[in-house]
Amino acid sequence: MNKVRVILEKALEKGNGILGLKPAWVTRDFLPPGRRLGLKEEEYAAGERGYICERWFASVTHAENRINIEDEGYSYLDIEGENIHLKDACAAAGDLIMGAEYAKAHKDLDRLLKIYDFRCRIFFHLHQMDKDAKKVGMNSKEESYYFLEADPGPHPETFFGVHPYIVDNNLQEDIFLPYLKNWNGDDTMLAHARAYMNIPGEGFHLPCGILHAPGTALTMELQESSDIMSVFQAKIGDLPIDKELLTRLLPEEEVARDAEMAALNIVDWEANGDPYFYENHHIVPVMIGETASPDGWEEWIYYNTTRFSGKRLTLKPGKKIACKEKGVFNIFVWKGSASVDGNDVIAGDLGLDYCRDELLVTREKALQGFTIENTGSCDLVLFKFFGPDINLDIPMLPKYKR
Repeated sequence: MNKVRVILEKALEKGNGILGLKPAWVTRDFLPPGRRLGLKEEEYAAGERGYICERWFASVTHAENRINIEDEGYSYLDIEGENIHLKDACAAAGDLIMGAEYAKAHKDLDRLLKIYDFRCRIFFHLHQMDKDAKKVGMNSKEESYYFLEADPGPHPETFFGVHPYIVDNNLQEDIFLPYLKNWNGDDTMLAHARAYMNIPGEGFHLPCGILHAPGTALTMELQESSDIMSVFQAKIGDLPIDKELLTRLLPEEEVARDAEMAALNIVDWEANGDPYFYENHHIVPVMIGETASPDGWEEWIYYNTTRFSGKRLTLKPGKKIACKEKGVFNIFVWKGSASVDGNDVIAGDLGLDYCRDELLVTREKALQGFTIENTGSCDLVLFKFFGPDINLDIPMLPKYKR
């Protein structure tokens, strides 16, 4: 740890308080890849592990896959001649990266940004609430979606929750338990949910315990640091889903006692049956007036929670914008090129073990402030993302009730 700290001190001095990161690619073996992550065609296949279907950013989270790879999911620092992943860096020098006070309250960055990329709809599933995740030694996984401008795929709509009448009449066991017991169904389970279009530039905020089947739009998701889930759908088209995914991350004693009911017991049925689900979860960019000008502007795109937050920055060619934030954050460049306080970044220049579009900005540098300059010939579009308890004054959606 002392050696890691010394290396980090030198790297931070060289980068003016900013660190480069290598890409973290994650494979999945249960759904086909969309091949929209910018890799070469032959680079997506990963043998019996499946295909690269996700890219994780500034990740301190381990990917939970059938074939366990010790460091899958973790981001590595881009320091020549070194092999240090971000989780170890936070352990060795959390005060340098996150600030001393924040590091005392948070063991690491406590959030994860990812882009997921599937050619079919993701199965109907949920992420366990705090109380249920803790039973298996994991974090909960509240999350938010932002739909990127890209090929939307064949099914660009996401199913959320269940029809309100199901919960109003306490029919959830009657309707869903037979699906889980038989485990030979198909997409007809989704007839009991409602679907919403994946509109580029918009998204949804999704607390834990809510059933959902994400569509095929290329989706950038910001979430708590976890890879926990319980899968409720046995089949997607002709693709069978292993029933192990229903109960694999549930307490063994509860599964032994309650069988498939153990999964139904972790659903937040009130939230799933909300008749104003769209109004209470749909998020669109919110302009940040304090930093807006004709040359560049910022918008909140991840909000409605203090567990994480995120912005989209747009900057015209040849222009500069002052950047100052309240804590450690990360940058992902989606379009164009820029100089971030002397660190050159460019979208789309990446491979399996390198990229030039991802940075980590330490708390000290964020509070001190710096300049971002668009060095390209098109609009620069980049995203900033933050962990818990940094932006406490972000917008909140109004609450619609019956």
